[in-house]
Amino acid sequence: MISKKHFPWETPVQYLKKVGPKRAFLFGKLDIKTLEDLLTFLPFRYEDRREIKKIRDLTVGKEAYVVVYGAIQSIALIETSRWMKIVNIAVRDETGVVHAKWFNQPYLKDLFKKGDQIMLSGKLKTNYFGGAHLEMESPLYELADAGEPQLHMGRIVPIYHETKGFTSRQIRSIIKMVLDQYGQDIPEFLPAPLVKKYSMTSLSEAICECHFPSSDASLSLLNGGISLAHQRLAFDELFLLELGLALRKKTVATREKGIAFNTASKYVMQLRNLLPFSLTSAQEKVFTEIAEDMGSDYPMYRLLQGDVGSGKTLVAFMAILVALENGYQVALMAPTAILAEQHFLLLKKYCKAFNLSLLLFTSDMKKKEKEDALAKMESDEVHLVIGTHALIQGQVCFKNLGLVVVDEQHKFGVLQRARLFEKGVRPDMLIMTATPIPRTLALTVYGDLHLSVIDTLPPGRPPIKTRVFNGKQRPQVYAYLKQAFTAGRQAYVVCPLVEASEKVDLKAATELSATLQKEIFPDRKVGLLHGRQKREEKERIMREFQKGLIDLLVATTVIEVGIDLPNATVMVVEHAERFGLAQLHQLRGRVGRGTKQSYCFLIAEYPQSNDAKARLQVMQKSTDGFVIAEEDLAIRGPGEFFGTRQSGLPELKVANLMRDVVILETARKEAFLWIENDPALNQPESIPLRASLERKWKGKIEWLTTG
Repeated sequence: MISKKHFPWETPVQYLKKVGPKRAFLFGKLDIKTLEDLLTFLPFRYEDRREIKKIRDLTVGKEAYVVVYGAIQSIALIETSRWMKIVNIAVRDETGVVHAKWFNQPYLKDLFKKGDQIMLSGKLKTNYFGGAHLEMESPLYELADAGEPQLHMGRIVPIYHETKGFTSRQIRSIIKMVLDQYGQDIPEFLPAPLVKKYSMTSLSEAICECHFPSSDASLSLLNGGISLAHQRLAFDELFLLELGLALRKKTVATREKGIAFNTASKYVMQLRNLLPFSLTSAQEKVFTEIAEDMGSDYPMYRLLQGDVGSGKTLVAFMAILVALENGYQVALMAPTAILAEQHFLLLKKYCKAFNLSLLLFTSDMKKKEKEDALAKMESDEVHLVIGTHALIQGQVCFKNLGLVVVDEQHKFGVLQRARLFEKGVRPDMLIMTATPIPRTLALTVYGDLHLSVIDTLPPGRPPIKTRVFNGKQRPQVYAYLKQAFTAGRQAYVVCPLVEASEKVDLKAATELSATLQKEIFPDRKVGLLHGRQKREEKERIMREFQKGLIDLLVATTVIEVGIDLPNATVMVVEHAERFGLAQLHQLRGRVGRGTKQSYCFLIAEYPQSNDAKARLQVMQKSTDGFVIAEEDLAIRGPGEFFGTRQSGLPELKVANLMRDVVILETARKEAFLWIENDPALNQPESIPLRASLERKWKGKIEWLTTG
């Protein structure tokens, strides 16, 4: 028997019985490399095959879904036209015959053999052509052999994701064999008091039950991922996730001292006097939290979250001024060159007022320009460096980096921000995101950070009115633009591409700007802004727009952030169905910056996917970024919303951040409590926990002790 202390979790699947190199390669396509990967590769759905119907007992319309089992009596390939091929088989049991057919899958003719035992699962209908007979169209099928009928029928059957050359049935057989061999020896890693406190199913029982449910299990709970067995495994995942985050937070709080900034900043006072408005109470509260962190002996590690237009960049710049006034350098990292340029253009005018030098650093710089920039960063010639991922490259060195600001954090990984952190000697770190995230989920994805939220917009701004139009209604949109221009207002039109593409039928910004200038608004000044223009040209265009010399600015998503022009009151988005919900919300946020009523017109072409329709409906329904974020989570799912593979966090295979919020909150509470009581995880009950934590965070664990 295997020692539970040394359970072979990390055994490569290749060395499991009946696997070998070929199947190990196929398992690799499903991200299954070890025994642990295999045991946690759960079915994505379950089929109720507990009751196999006799064919004579089948009744059309009585049940939506039936399962029959019999021998293939005949096979035929019927070509009804050049484009349509139908495979038809007749299946007989001892009571009768049922037919099944599949469209445009001619390879099935060679797969099926007369006399093969086959199970069919699907909807039943009557075919009245050529004599009335019972029939299933495109049913699920499974060829069975006499060796293991109890595994594939007569029970709730697990259905696994497949890959070419590896069927769900084959995977099912291997997992059953592995569980027969190892299932009873799976060791418990959760501390016994925790298992007892929540009356949890044992880990061994939970894994076995998820793969091969007992005969009296609830099919709806299984398919919903909320059976007791699924809940136990979801808790395990979330507990280990939160344990890693708690360990990181504890490490940050207790590591060596950092910079204690003097936060009584004259620069900040001067900035306040320069601004034509006062900060909101939310901005004041958040800056106070940031200043307290910066004034402490330990490095700041804070997430600044706020909706579009809430004034995050201004608060971040106040923090930047504190660091610069203390004689330190600051690095601001954005996920794209376009966003980095926007920050550069926005902060350039402010830095000039304080006689501070700033530098834009991106990967597409010319060699000589890049060498000069690197030399300036290593000296005291540059105070503020704004850049992209290029900032974390090995050759980038700072003389005295005191503050790191990361914008749009959800587009960066944990390790990426850690690498930028390492460019200084325990600098403060301020993470910004304009993608509102429900607080519970924010504490999960950014659970190692302290959280600040700007939850109010500047006063006097009426909600932006949003309306969806189809392409034929474009003249209505142009008519409203004319009214806005007559009233002295300005507007944006956003296009996805810069130049026309034969492959993608989208409105190109270059073509549209010319059409709008010549044919639609010949008496108005139409400008064009896109990412391929040189920086000097972009600056010139933005200056002209801000001075009112341009009435209508046609742009790509270069204007997604960084533009604050109260006189621009109309945003038109071409091909809105092609944009993500978060991006549409960002674009809409370019208007509504003043006290005048603003509008967002989304022009969508048809046909549209269901997700696209849902996004457009959400945009019409709400201007609240948190509501939009929750809808976005519901539409896309947490993995895609957070960019799971980019987040630097362990991947969740069982837990669902939307569905399992209650489990998440419990797991978080218990994990942080455990680290509080045993921060080194060296107590006897923590030893198995630590081993599981290290496996879960493998490849990511190094950042837990960064700094």
